[in-house]
Amino acid sequence: MIVVTGAAGFIGSCLISRLNQEGFKDIIAVDLFDNPEKQKNLVGKSIKEFVNRNELKEWIKNHEKSIEFIFHIGARTDTAEFDYQILKDLNTDYTKSIWQQCIDYQIPLVYASSAATYGLGELGYKDDHSIIPDLKPLNPYGESKNEFDIWALEQEEKPFFWAGLKFFNVYGPNEYHKGRMASVIFHAFNQIQETEGMKLFRSHNPKYKDGEQLRDFVYVKDVLEVCIFLMHHRKDSGIYNLGTGTARTFLDLVKSTFKALGKEEKISFIDTPEDIRDKYQYFTEADMSKLRSIGFDKEFTSLENGVKDYVQHYLKEHNYL
Repeated sequence: MIVVTGAAGFIGSCLISRLNQEGFKDIIAVDLFDNPEKQKNLVGKSIKEFVNRNELKEWIKNHEKSIEFIFHIGARTDTAEFDYQILKDLNTDYTKSIWQQCIDYQIPLVYASSAATYGLGELGYKDDHSIIPDLKPLNPYGESKNEFDIWALEQEEKPFFWAGLKFFNVYGPNEYHKGRMASVIFHAFNQIQETEGMKLFRSHNPKYKDGEQLRDFVYVKDVLEVCIFLMHHRKDSGIYNLGTGTARTFLDLVKSTFKALGKEEKISFIDTPEDIRDKYQYFTEADMSKLRSIGFDKEFTSLENGVKDYVQHYLKEHNYL
């Protein structure tokens, strides 16, 4: 059996679909299952059992001999959540509990970290363990993720295989439920469909022109390939970046969305809200050399091809992966 937490969410539900494609049908889906919109992400998938996240610890204790792998993807991902105790409970302490059980019962583990741990990128975007304690996340969400990464590296006892994945800007199917936390592509698609145009944040940094702020946008299907690779690899434990290694501008992203829709480009700019202006990231780019060095050799989907696939095969038809 393979356990997937955050099963009804964006990446978790896509991962279950990919595992099913690989022939893994005994999936243990872990979530709260209290959001009807998120439930749609699980329709048609092969799932052996649904487990409430609050009951997972006891469930693992009772089924440990049958568990082949745990993908701990579930988290409170709202970057505007400022109640640190909620984030500590769900992102840090909950993950510590799963980590300990993976040690006790010899279960390999992949868990979701985040590129939000890098803050403004003062120390670069290299997944070097030595810089992790010195990173300065910009919000409590990033802090909660970095706190766990630091804790994991400090532990003398670790699962026999473990990997933390620092997700960069992931986009793709099954994010319909995410509201304002959905990808820029999702919002661009909806805004273009409704208004025939797209508004982007103006640059307030003289080093960057309007719309030329840069992000490492990674297609969720590529994220799934890395997860499958690590599930079979089961060595070289550590914390890894998961982006494409190539930063692209928001203009590139929006132009690709217009093109995928077959519509004429109509892009305008609005001021970045003052409350986030000081903490706005103008550049992120994953250094992917570490993952490459352990044998992951698949090419990452280009932004143009990823947007085209997402828009034409999922968003336009309201399909799920």
